[in-house]
Parts: sequence; C-alpha cells; structure tokens
Amino acid sequence: MHPLDHVTAELERLAPLRLAADWDTVGLLVAPRRTEVARVMTCLTLTPAVAAEAARSGVDLVVAHHPLPFRPVPRLTTDSDTGRALLELVGAGIGVWSGHTAWDSAAGGINDQLAALLRLERVVPLVPDAISPLAGVGRAGSAPAGVTVGTLARRAGAALGVAVVQLAGPADRDAGRVGIVCGSGADLVADVARAQCTTFLTGELRLHDALAAVAHGLAVIAVGHHASERFSMDVLGRRLAEALPGLEWRPSEADTDPLVWQAI
Repeated sequence: MHPLDHVTAELERLAPLRLAADWDTVGLLVAPRRTEVARVMTCLTLTPAVAAEAARSGVDLVVAHHPLPFRPVPRLTTDSDTGRALLELVGAGIGVWSGHTAWDSAAGGINDQLAALLRLERVVPLVPDAISPLAGVGRAGSAPAGVTVGTLARRAGAALGVAVVQLAGPADRDAGRVGIVCGSGADLVADVARAQCTTFLTGELRLHDALAAVAHGLAVIAVGHHASERFSMDVLGRRLAEALPGLEWRPSEADTDPLVWQAI
C-alpha cells in the first residue's frame, strides 16, 4: 500500500498538471475513503459500467483519462450517467484522478507514444511548453522515407488494434512530416499546417474540420477517439506500478469503444 499523496505525486510527475489546458478539469477529482492506496484501475472514460467494475474489483483509485466530473454537477442522482457513476464510486469509497490534457501533452505522454508507434523521427511538440521543451501540445515528426499516407494509416491501425480508419486527401503520396493530436484534433488543424506538416493523424474530425485540413494541404488519418487514447492508459498504469512497488494495477475491461464499424 502507498499513501494517497505519494500515488498522486507520482501521477503528477508523469503527467504534470500545469500542462493541462486552462479549460480542463484535472487531478484528484473524487477523494477515496482510504488514505492508503493498494489497488488502482485505469480507463479512458469512467462510465457507470466502469464504475461498477471498479466497485466489484475492490480498487481504491480509478485513474481515468476523461475527467469525471468534468463540469459542476447541479444534482447527484441516478437520473444521469454522471450521477450513477459518481454515486457508485463514492458509495464504494473509490477515488478518481484524471490527467486528461496534461497526459496528452506530457513528455512521454499520449502524443509521444503515438509518434513512437508510427516510428516517426525528429519528433517535437507542435506547440512547445515554455518550461519543458520536450512537453507541449501535439507532436510533429517525420515519417521514414517512402512511407505513404496509406501505409502510415495501416501502421496506425495495426498498432492501435483497429481494422478501419478514416482518410481524407491522397493516400498514395508520401506521408512526409506528420502532425499528431490524440482525441479530437479540430482546434489544431492550423497549428499542424503551420508546422509544415503534410499529414495529420488524430482521433476524430468533423466533416467541415476535415475539409479545412485538406484545404490546408493536409492528408488526414482519423483512427477514432477511443483508439487514439485508450492504449496509453495501460502505459500510465504500468509506469505507475513500476514506480511504486507493491501497488496493484489493472486496466478496466468494461471501458470499450462505444462506436464500432458495422458491415451492412
């Protein structure tokens, strides 16, 4: 077992909270009943099903990527998914910690991990952090010579365990310089273009954002929001357990992608 403040301090070393976007809600969001933590579960999204799994598993702390609660909750009832999940967790004495955009932007965080999976070279932040130049928003790096957009898309799908990705723009041209933004990358299309990227890999884009990206001269690979981030929570859990010997860690099994492609 480890004191709660030791666990949160290690999480904040891995994902410094000062890197979070100013609109974000990060850190310890629900305090656990116990001040000593023996078991941790990681997930991308803390749904009622994940909360019930955490209660059955007897964990002390859920490390969720997407914050819960994210916004102030006007009432805590079972009439909403947020209420059901929080009531389950509080009733079981389980805490919640979220890194969200801090983990996205951290050195070694999600966007760095995506760049490594794609075997990009000379990787730098799209928008560097003023204090730590290895951290910052998004990433940009060069694909190996001869790797096309289509090849990069297949590589991303294989690495992330998805059979289908969305493409916009020419798939047969060289991938070149690749911009990466995990999750939803719409707000950073212009930053990716300014970084002289020719390919943009993200989780999801709406139609008009994809059109804007193509208008900026970018080919787009959208691998799915869940797929672009879920794998990294296993990385965070392993790193936490390695840093705190004796801490038990498990990934959620109920945390699955709600959106699936269905052949018809």
